[in-house]
Amino acid sequence: MSNINITLPDGSIKEYEKGSSSMDIAMSISEGLARNVLSAKVNGEVWDAGRSIEADATLQLLTWKDNEGKSTMWHSSAHLMAEALEFCFPGIKLAIGPPIENGFYYDIDFMEHNFTEEDLPRVEKKMKELAKEKNAFVRKEISKADATSYFNEKQDQYKLELIDGLEDGDITFYTQGEFTDLCRGPHIPHTGYIKAIKLLSVAGAYWRGDENNPMLTRIYGITFPKQGELEAYLELLEEAKKRDHRKLGKELELFTFDDDVGPGLPMWLPKGAFLIEQLEDLAKSTEKRAGYQRVRTPHIAKENLYYTSGHLPYYKDSMFPPMELDGTTYYLKSMNCPHHHKIFDALPRSYKDLPLRLAEYGTCYRYEKSGELFGLMRVRSLQMNDAHIYCTKAQFAEEFKAVNEMYLHYFKVFGIDKYIMQFSTHDPAKLGKKYVDNPALWKETEDMVREVLIESGIPFKEVADEAAFYGPKIDVQIYSVIGREFTLATNQVDFAQPLSFDLTYTNTNNEREHPIVIHRAPLGTHERFIGFLIEHYAGKFPLWLAPEQVRILPISEKFNEGCKNILQSLENYDIRASVDERGEKVGRKIRDAELGKVPLMLIIGEKELEDGVVSVRKQGEGDQGKMTIEELGKMIQNEVFETLKFN
Repeated sequence: MSNINITLPDGSIKEYEKGSSSMDIAMSISEGLARNVLSAKVNGEVWDAGRSIEADATLQLLTWKDNEGKSTMWHSSAHLMAEALEFCFPGIKLAIGPPIENGFYYDIDFMEHNFTEEDLPRVEKKMKELAKEKNAFVRKEISKADATSYFNEKQDQYKLELIDGLEDGDITFYTQGEFTDLCRGPHIPHTGYIKAIKLLSVAGAYWRGDENNPMLTRIYGITFPKQGELEAYLELLEEAKKRDHRKLGKELELFTFDDDVGPGLPMWLPKGAFLIEQLEDLAKSTEKRAGYQRVRTPHIAKENLYYTSGHLPYYKDSMFPPMELDGTTYYLKSMNCPHHHKIFDALPRSYKDLPLRLAEYGTCYRYEKSGELFGLMRVRSLQMNDAHIYCTKAQFAEEFKAVNEMYLHYFKVFGIDKYIMQFSTHDPAKLGKKYVDNPALWKETEDMVREVLIESGIPFKEVADEAAFYGPKIDVQIYSVIGREFTLATNQVDFAQPLSFDLTYTNTNNEREHPIVIHRAPLGTHERFIGFLIEHYAGKFPLWLAPEQVRILPISEKFNEGCKNILQSLENYDIRASVDERGEKVGRKIRDAELGKVPLMLIIGEKELEDGVVSVRKQGEGDQGKMTIEELGKMIQNEVFETLKFN
């Protein structure tokens, strides 16, 4: 038998028999390593660890420490759950069961049974029994005719619809034990790798996310290789529930949704609108010092604008349907960049005008499917901290670095300690389909971005096939104080739209030249970022950001007038405060202020008014002693200054 060369992540090349599997190679390195291998990346594609390798290849063995390893475990767990569900509820119809960021789900048509969360323990118990059988996940390539015949016999219209969109040579089945499913894989070696199981919740989901299709039952779950890891995750989940921005947003009176307005269209209440204004003020002052100029653009435009930009061919499914007016087709604006390009093109530009930085808090509209809407995190109306930088190639590195440094500045302001920049590149095989077809410019711009990131020393990971259609990008991944990951914003390089819009400037040789465009949105959208901040701070906003910084609590109604005088004094220090004039006991007022996440409370009685002081209580910490109004005012101003001094 001939041999093949396997290149490992450290660059070493080893020779193995043709047909060896990734697991065989792992065993040759270490039995301990092999016990932890869940799948493998062969030539950049994730495979089953037991799948044979027939030619020279690069190989990365994937364990629970790798995201792809976790994803493989969770994909296999979805199949294990489907097997348990078929055992517990014969005759059900299975739709799809993918891994997700944390765990997995499966969409099921239960036919006559009304599945509820009370059914979860029964299914979970069966999953544990099946996992202990250590049944191997066996991959089988199958013809379209045989696949259709198999699911015709099961009368599973969902699998048949999926098969209808596939071609011979692209169809595989996976079997573990007595269960077989249509699946492209990959999967873990056997079910015994799944040690700890928890089914989390039940929800409804339209088949393929289309409201015109049947409503299915979606079951969410998560698994781990160790019970201790599951227990730690469940503790984190409980803390996350307490911080859920949807729950706290309602309790703190920040935003609301209304069916008469429409799904995914948030309305900001006064306190939420204040948060937006604070974020805008922060961004505007930061950007003003960085040389940005503010512009405004309309909420709609003719369809031709989006054909020129390339968004309609690549992005149409995420845009609202077109509108017809006077024989002309218009679209709601789903992005600001085409409008900004027109502003750039409105005047003759010279190299002396560059870099030109145009900023706007533009409202955009994106048609997210109803099943994908999620509080403020996935909405259809969004206000974006957007800007576009038009620069020369010589200016690119400095401008791109400055944008990344702006991110770091904001991280300090908001106390974000953990983050990573995801450098998203294109897939050469998808040029002309998913990406603009210009191989030379793709290589040039990706090399430029990579070089800036390396020289800046900013932590980043490189991910293929995640670029924007017009160029490489940085997606900023941040983590809240409890470790939840959020995609905050993006920093994109665009070599395509300056060409399609024929944007030019006069260079030093008096020749016309195309600029490079950097798309950037350091604070992302108000919606997503405020959703993150609510969960990050658990609703306890820092003093500079809190809509209400101080609540004055008279211990009796007879002190209300004196408290109003204190309120007026605090306003002289630009402190946002209110007086609780209700005829409630002071203990109830303190409790309500605590629940309202008000940072500071002032307890006022006869003694305080006589002595000209206030008794200060800090949210979650209790009594802080007595202060004069002047001392309190300066303390708050200093704390705000220290937080924003980077600004």
